[in-house]
Amino acid sequence: MMRRGELSRWMLGGLVLSAWAGAVSRAAADDAPAPDVATVAPAGGGAGRGGRQPQAAVDGRGRIFVAFVESGAIRCARSDDGGRTYRVAEVGRADALMVGMRRGPRIAVAGDRAVITAIGGLEREGWSGDLLAWRSADAGATWAGPVRVNAVEGSAREGLHGMAAGPDGSVYCTWLDLRAKRTEVYGARSRDGGATWEPDRLVYRSPGGSVCECCHPSVSFGPDGDLVVMWRNQVEGARDLYLSRSTDGGSTFGPAGKLGRGTWPLQACPMDGGAVAVGPAGLVETAWMRAGEVFAARPGEPEHRLGRGVQAWTAVGPGGPFAVWLASRPGRVLAQVPGRDAPLTLADRGNDPVVAAGPGGRGPVVAAWEGEAGGIFAAVLDAPPASRPAAGAR
Repeated sequence: MMRRGELSRWMLGGLVLSAWAGAVSRAAADDAPAPDVATVAPAGGGAGRGGRQPQAAVDGRGRIFVAFVESGAIRCARSDDGGRTYRVAEVGRADALMVGMRRGPRIAVAGDRAVITAIGGLEREGWSGDLLAWRSADAGATWAGPVRVNAVEGSAREGLHGMAAGPDGSVYCTWLDLRAKRTEVYGARSRDGGATWEPDRLVYRSPGGSVCECCHPSVSFGPDGDLVVMWRNQVEGARDLYLSRSTDGGSTFGPAGKLGRGTWPLQACPMDGGAVAVGPAGLVETAWMRAGEVFAARPGEPEHRLGRGVQAWTAVGPGGPFAVWLASRPGRVLAQVPGRDAPLTLADRGNDPVVAAGPGGRGPVVAAWEGEAGGIFAAVLDAPPASRPAAGAR
């Protein structure tokens, strides 16, 4: 079981690594104009930081959703005008909500159904941690819940998870689980918009005993309903990214495969899990960090270096994969978009960016990030608004 002291030790290792990466990171940026940046939630005044740890989703009508934590509450912002303005609703609250270093809410949207998950719960003996799900049937206007996803109380207390919606409207959530006194990858599916969840199942157990203890897992559905889960493993002293596929909605998973050709011997957790996305043709795209460098890779293929940095995320939109990352933490928020050789700078200082696209690789493609002093900001990265379908169009 990971207590608060152990968690602090892992966090310190990750922060030192991020600082090292930032000191040497100066990713090139071309002279292309940066996209317009919208304020989703302003930074708080005084001791408050405002919004933290954003996650984004885009539905089939082009509506943009951003989930985040603010003042101890989970909130959901929605834009119906292509990311120019956002309306914010409160989702719910949980005791001991885990926030920071990719700990925070996740969001998945299918039609008017939206699900937001977060990890919190009653604090006992220095730890807390149940995976809780809230649901909306009216595109984020009102919310119900939460319900617990993990079957064993407190087993999700590491606070790190991922979630995605499938083409049939089902939702799958994956998390780092500690029920077996080691860190394993578990997952569960909901077929009714987050109201109920099927029994959770083991996705992966490392032959070394534990996967990397403080790097979040991620998940994505393909157009055929297959899903892939990615996590940072711990095998023979190496902390590399691995991926496994399920062809039956998460009931079973195939053999895990390492991503990329290189490896990273490391005796600490970097607290940097990357992201996976599946495009409309079924191609799996991943983005992740190794030794202070950000890479993109497909399973079974060599990795492609994007630049120096940390905290990468990816989504597949019009033209192919998009990626965002930090030059350092905190540092410049960078975005690699299809058709450009060099990344764009979205913000001079920020933290923990994400990127999301509409189902089937459609736009808009939106990046969201946390400001250095708090607050949530977002920018649309793909085609200009005039060439995108209006929100609400079917």
